[in-house]
Amino acid sequence: MNKLQYLKIIYILFKKELMSYFNSPIAYVFIGVFLIVGNWLFFNTFFLVGQASVRNYFSFLPWIFLFLAPALTMRLWAEEKKSGTIEFLLTLPITDWQAVLAKFLSALAFLTFSLLLSLSIPFSAAWLGNLDLGPVVGGYLGALFLGGSYLALGLFISSLTKNQIIAFILGLVACFSAFIIGADFVLANSPAIFVPIMKFLGLGSHFNNIAKGVLDSKDIIYYLSFIFLFLWLNVRVIERRAWK
Repeated sequence: MNKLQYLKIIYILFKKELMSYFNSPIAYVFIGVFLIVGNWLFFNTFFLVGQASVRNYFSFLPWIFLFLAPALTMRLWAEEKKSGTIEFLLTLPITDWQAVLAKFLSALAFLTFSLLLSLSIPFSAAWLGNLDLGPVVGGYLGALFLGGSYLALGLFISSLTKNQIIAFILGLVACFSAFIIGADFVLANSPAIFVPIMKFLGLGSHFNNIAKGVLDSKDIIYYLSFIFLFLWLNVRVIERRAWK
């Protein structure tokens, strides 16, 4: 199989998974909740701050993603395993990596689409004052990396169970743990020897760096490594065929 054929199979599976979102109510519920909650939290404090800034929005965004990302991934493997369609899927002439990448990229594409709809927030802030574009670009880029990390982790969790509710709860707990491990209030109560390691491992600390408009290669490499790690673990779980 050459590279073109390999990518074509991923695209076909990706398109199927992406369309499954829009063919079910979950897509519209997700987008509605995401936009309503995000806009309400932002404009609830925007006029109190008295300046054209979207920093508050990006401080809320990781917490919104914390609930919505597991909701996107909980069914991707759990539903396939419960219905038995996973056995049919993996008997097709495709590799495990192709199946995993297609599911991950479809969820990431849907999340990206939702983020694009939220551009009304920085546009509104720019219309009302002089908006610094650096933190806006950094915030959205950081949101994509953070969202991708949540999705990779949630997808891995979904591959471990047949129950969507369990996949959601475990995904929520796992994402929350990965996010706050480097938070200031956690570091303040941790042994000093572990602080540098915890700060490096925390998803939140790297997001805060990028959201400030500062693009550091170590933050980008960290996110890409985190995503790859959990996609790789996802493939390992599928290779074991643990549900048989």
